[in-house]
Amino acid sequence: MNKPLRILFATPEAVPFAKTGGLADVAGALPKFLHPLGCEVILVMPYYRMVKRSGFPLQYLGEEIEVPLGDETLRAEVYQGYLDKNIPVYFIGRDEFFDREYLYSTPKGDYFDNAERFVFFTRAVLHLARHIQFSPDVIHHHEWQTGLIPAYLKSIYGNDPLFGRTATVFTIHNIAYQGLFKKEKLSLTGLPPEMYNPEGIEFWERINLMKAGIVYGDAINTVSQKYSEEIQNPEYGYGLEGILRKRRKDLYGILNGVDYQDWDPSHDPHLIARYDLNDLSGKKECKKDLLKEYGLPLSLEKAPLLGMISRLADQKGFDLLAEIIDELFTFDIGFVLLGTGEQKYHDLFSRIAQKYPQKAGIRIAYDDRLAHKIEAGADLFLMPSKYEPCGLNQIYSLKYGTIPVVRATGGLDDTITHFDPSTGIGNGFKFARYDSKDFLNQIKTAMGLYAQPERWTKLIRNAMASDFSWQRSAEAYLQLYRKALEKKRGTS
Repeated sequence: MNKPLRILFATPEAVPFAKTGGLADVAGALPKFLHPLGCEVILVMPYYRMVKRSGFPLQYLGEEIEVPLGDETLRAEVYQGYLDKNIPVYFIGRDEFFDREYLYSTPKGDYFDNAERFVFFTRAVLHLARHIQFSPDVIHHHEWQTGLIPAYLKSIYGNDPLFGRTATVFTIHNIAYQGLFKKEKLSLTGLPPEMYNPEGIEFWERINLMKAGIVYGDAINTVSQKYSEEIQNPEYGYGLEGILRKRRKDLYGILNGVDYQDWDPSHDPHLIARYDLNDLSGKKECKKDLLKEYGLPLSLEKAPLLGMISRLADQKGFDLLAEIIDELFTFDIGFVLLGTGEQKYHDLFSRIAQKYPQKAGIRIAYDDRLAHKIEAGADLFLMPSKYEPCGLNQIYSLKYGTIPVVRATGGLDDTITHFDPSTGIGNGFKFARYDSKDFLNQIKTAMGLYAQPERWTKLIRNAMASDFSWQRSAEAYLQLYRKALEKKRGTS
């Protein structure tokens, strides 16, 4: 059990190639930290238009693989690149499925053929492993887009010697997105009809790809301990709480780490000035630079600058923000936002930008460079999420001395300790009830402390001293892989 493990990472997105959210950060970072622990890792993801535009050197392998989809056999091109020079990344290419502006949906809704796209991708992952003769000890797969992998290994590929000893670990990053499709789509999968039942992949007369990962995976995990507990209850389980409780012995919570090679103000190439725990002076320069970036008056230098980087969706608490935002602008503050998402929030923030041009900077976009500048230049970072499996921006914020104001849910609760001025202990502010007044009160509390420079500096130093490196999380995943292998070998 102590020999190096061969890990196949199957993910619908990974930085630096394509990203919509935190999953991409995890998929782009965790393999790099598993490699020094002795794991041989390969990563497989779709060859999106975003990947084509990323500018990273990719090689077309010159061969196509044949992939079954329903009654048809389709061809997939295979491209290869590298993550951190050591980890091969294979891209599954088929333009009709992946050469699109967005990964899963447009602002108007999901792509109509997501079932076809990701059933195809999932089967392509297994056929690619065959093609390159990579026999994994563990397939670590992520989200509903890859949820069918363990169902395949327990059915169609059950007798394939390449996967004879392969265990599966399924990571749930956000249980609200489950990959639900009409039952007529079952024929696309090629799975035996008997798997379509309430104990299998059937969910209220539809197929549920995330449920497949939960039912058939050897081990399941979420991206924080608190979230692994929350999703076993109706409020957070989105209908899957029953099956999760049933599998609770195989359900784990491992907090996401942060890749401090990419997120550290002492060497961040995106910043106009560097700073660290011992010398915070560069943070003031970063604030000035951020105000210029958004065209906001430099008079805001002395006021608390509130930042948000997020998908613009109800889940992220924007309905709470909408209720208090006009009251928020009655205070002496600046506000900067970066993100894309639901049209109603595009409209809301367009209105805010017009109404408060001297206080609000709005950018409806995805921009990694600007995200780094916000983390460094803001004073407070707002994350009032309805639920948050892990959250990464609050952890980035800590490292940059930008103080998080969060709702106490999921990974936000696991990573943020409410600051107590009397003891000087804590790294941020949090509120429990999903309530806009409670959210506003915590912002006010934070702004009150901002006006006390000594205490504020103490809080900044506490935040920057917090350590959420991937090293710790990677070791926890290695243990989880071994548990999955033990379970696999115990049942085979």
